[in-house]
Amino acid sequence: MMKMMKLLFGTAGVPLSATSRTTESGIQKINELGLDCMELEFVRGVKMGSEKAQVVRKIADNLGVQLTVHSPYYINLNSKEPDKVKASKQRILDSAKIGALAGAHSVTFHAAYYMGMNPKEVYQIVKDALLEIMENLNQTNIRIDISPETTGKLSQFGTLEEIISLAKEIPGVKPCIDFAHLHARGGGKPNSYNEFMKIIELVKEELGSFALKDMHLHISGIHYGPKGELNHLTFEDPESKFRYKELLQVLKDENVSGFLICESPTLEIDALLIKNIYRNL
Repeated sequence: MMKMMKLLFGTAGVPLSATSRTTESGIQKINELGLDCMELEFVRGVKMGSEKAQVVRKIADNLGVQLTVHSPYYINLNSKEPDKVKASKQRILDSAKIGALAGAHSVTFHAAYYMGMNPKEVYQIVKDALLEIMENLNQTNIRIDISPETTGKLSQFGTLEEIISLAKEIPGVKPCIDFAHLHARGGGKPNSYNEFMKIIELVKEELGSFALKDMHLHISGIHYGPKGELNHLTFEDPESKFRYKELLQVLKDENVSGFLICESPTLEIDALLIKNIYRNL
């Protein structure tokens, strides 16, 4: 995919202030607000057809708005039910196909649950599934980055190390790093400049410095408990202890490029907040 030359700021889905809840209206509002990108939220199913995807691409191209995709939540590549695994693979493939038609650069998803199994066994199962998915995409000439996401719950597959390892081992797979998820999963860590820097340094060490030029990132405030993520919060919510300004400083200092998708409940308000803070660092 095209390499980013700067960090783009956008929302996870249609901005709340858009005139309607359509993707087209969302892209127009992103442009009006001075944001850069939007994540197409296929979280309850891939309901966008091929024709609409091409319309979306035309509007986004005309307005200079870049796109990413979030696949449906109902994905578990480690389900004990073969039909659910098959359906999970298909949801990722459908997301990639429609996303590519819409001109999106990257498609992310929560890959699996551990289901009480050894994490190393689950890793191999997820890896095999992603190899099969990548083979399918290559055979059908669908060009979009496949980006499994770091997850926020201890029951979910998706530690930083697991996601980076998949990207290292499978051509065409890249990490989607959700910093709020990592913070929640780690019981409040990472949460400092040095800890955030270690994440970026690990990516650079394992995947090469070029990986920092085309990243898919998620950010928000977050509330967590003993088992990890509970819910996303605004950055300034008193319950959120996530030091997002220190993360922004790391991204600036390391000249990280790509997509920084805001998943805050106030979407565009917080996306504009972090874009303005970043600009003034």
